Amino acid sequence: MYILFNGLMMALELAAIYAVAWVGYTAPLVFAAGTAALALVVGAALEIARLKYEFPFYFDRAPGRSIYLIVTVGALESITKAVLAGVVALLTFLGTDQERLKIVAIVFAASLFLGVQVVRFLMGRLKARPLRWGYFRLAAPLGLLFSAGLTFLPAPGITELAKRAAFDLPAKPSMEQASEFLFLLKQSFDEIVVRMLSWVFDPSVAQALGAIVSVNMLSGFVLALYAVLIAEGIRTLENRV
Repeated sequence: MYILFNGLMMALELAAIYAVAWVGYTAPLVFAAGTAALALVVGAALEIARLKYEFPFYFDRAPGRSIYLIVTVGALESITKAVLAGVVALLTFLGTDQERLKIVAIVFAASLFLGVQVVRFLMGRLKARPLRWGYFRLAAPLGLLFSAGLTFLPAPGITELAKRAAFDLPAKPSMEQASEFLFLLKQSFDEIVVRMLSWVFDPSVAQALGAIVSVNMLSGFVLALYAVLIAEGIRTLENRV
């Protein structure tokens, strides 16, 4: 029974990861809106809780009426992160190149799977609280993982990109066309950074450093958000059964 139960939990975990990547791939606008809403709801409570704990660290007095300031700052931070999460989620999955979007969805799902495993490992070994630890600490490593996974996508040169902007893009591009161009622009920028770093470092080291400074790192927050929610949901089911 224990083996069957663990198998069921793993199946639910994989189904949740697949569902997140599938919604992002098939309905990017819905995915972006849902991500922003989740980031706002989850983030507001966590940001305010974090600031309550940090207040005595910075100020040698009880919060008192400063609780209003804490709530205001926490709300503003959560709103900012929610907007950023929505925009990043939209740019990640919105575009016109379906083959490229499939690769992005696969890399996203693989990164999310590893993120969930990290959170569950820390829950079991260190009794970490998935929502608190993952929300504030998991974005950077998952962003690096996702960014490294996309370094293998071809990046157009500046000349080719300029030609696409001049001849392929209409005067009023659709959201999909604009997002596709922004993604290619982002890949070209990352390629330029890698080439500049290769002047100083070994090409393999330059590639690794390029992944760190890539704009794709921003997707780590979106991955961290879904990783902690999936891990928290699985933990809740395990505790109730």
